[in-house]
This record gives sequence, C-alpha cells and structure tokens, in this order.
Amino acid sequence: MNLFLRPLPLIVLVNFVVAARADISVTNEPVPGIFIHSETRTNPPTRLFVAAVDLKNPKLHLHVANGGPDPDGPGKWQTTLLQPTKIAAREKFDFVINGDFFKARGVNDGEGTNAAFRADQWALAEGPAMTDGKTWSTSTNARPCLIVHKDHSVTIETLTNPAADDWEVIGGNVILVRDGVIVPHASKVRHPRTVVGLDGTGTKLTILVVDGRKPGIAVGMSYDELAAEMIRLGCKDALNLDGGGSSVMAVRESTTGQFKILNEPTDGRERAVVNVLGISADKP
Repeated sequence: MNLFLRPLPLIVLVNFVVAARADISVTNEPVPGIFIHSETRTNPPTRLFVAAVDLKNPKLHLHVANGGPDPDGPGKWQTTLLQPTKIAAREKFDFVINGDFFKARGVNDGEGTNAAFRADQWALAEGPAMTDGKTWSTSTNARPCLIVHKDHSVTIETLTNPAADDWEVIGGNVILVRDGVIVPHASKVRHPRTVVGLDGTGTKLTILVVDGRKPGIAVGMSYDELAAEMIRLGCKDALNLDGGGSSVMAVRESTTGQFKILNEPTDGRERAVVNVLGISADKP
C-alpha cells in the first residue's frame, strides 16, 4: 500500500537505523498531507530527514517569508536575519525549513561558536525571492528556484526575476536533478544540506535536510549524493538551497504549539537566516 496516497491525519516520524532494527514512532502533529521520516546510516555516517508533502491537499499552503523588516528602505539591504522557527511562529506556519543563500552586512561565514550570523543583522538574499506576489529580491545571474504559481501549481525553474504568474519564490544555487537525471557537479565536498524536489506529476514535494560536519555521526552529502538520494525518493527535478549551519527542519508540536527542530544544526543552535520556506495547514 502506498502510504503517501493515504489520508494522513498526523505527521508521522519514522526513524530508520541501518542495523538489525528499525525504530518507529508516531506523533500527534495535526498536519495532514505531510509524511516525515529520518534515517541514520553507517557507511558513511549519515543522518537525514525527509518530508513528503502532498501538494494535492487543499488544506496545505506553501509560503516564502523573509526575516525581519527592511532596514534601509530603497537601499541595498532587503531584510534582517531571523531564526526560522521565529519566522514560522510569526507567520503561523506548521512546518519550516531554511531558504536562500544570503549575505549579511559585515559578517563572514563561520561554524559553531565562530558563526557570526545573528538575528537583526542587515541581510540580502542572493537569489530571486517573492512573498505573496511581491518580489523583494532578484538576481543578476539566473538561479534555480522553487516556485508556487498563482494557480497553486508548483515548479522548479531557473530565473533571475519572478514572473507575473508567480506567487511564492525561493532560490538555491544549483540544479541537482533534471528530468529524472543527475546533473553532475565537479565539487565532491560533503556538507549539511537542504534540498527540495518535485515528482513527475508536480503533486509531491520532497524536502530533504541532511546533517553534517559531525565526524563519526553525520558527514553530510555531496551534490551528486544528494541527487541520487532525491531520485531514490521519487523526484524528477531537485535543487539545492542554502546549507551548512543554516540547514534546519522544524515542525510545530500540537500539544505545546512550540516548534521542534528535528535535525542538529552545526552551530549548536538555530542560525538566523534571510528567508524560509514554510507550510501552513488549515485548522479544523
């Protein structure tokens, strides 16, 4: 039986351990149409989190949201950094991942205690970004984007500027899978990653977050490894979003209303980012 096609009254968290057993747990997260599982592997050490989203479910809504307010109006900077779960709480999302690559004023990238990204820092997205039909970031060079159109269809396209029929747009840096085929990349470096992909019908969105930079526990994935994983998960097209210390997947707990981060960000805490991809669900 295909679990994805069943009506899902709950978020399901399934932990697969590549060993002699598989641990399974079910939560009471009331987000119908989202199926989440995690996997831990040993060769190489890998830990990943997968969310399959039923885009046919009319009660689920995809959104792109920026961090804080625009700090300089018509100036260079577009928004201020903010933690994904804080953005999600503000926007009343039920699920959230980090989004676009970004630059912050006067900040160099770093990891762990050396990470200098903090909330309220002036920032800009490096790729196209649109929220509720309003474009707030464009790109000189075409970049791959996940696009929610005004007719609610979802596509992956490469562009510099959102089009007139787009409603939500979030950008990445490279295409990993195109028409069911791996797009090869020269870089073989493994990092923590956040990836989105679509099946051939455009009705199933797969979201993958991979932990990394944890020797012996989770080494991350290269672009080619990500592409193979997304094909295994049924994707026809897939693109890479921002990763490293920004990679995060979180869901709202129904009992507390608070967000639970499923993976382990490499900074040891949730990193403030420029924007997020969130999912909200209509409440009964």
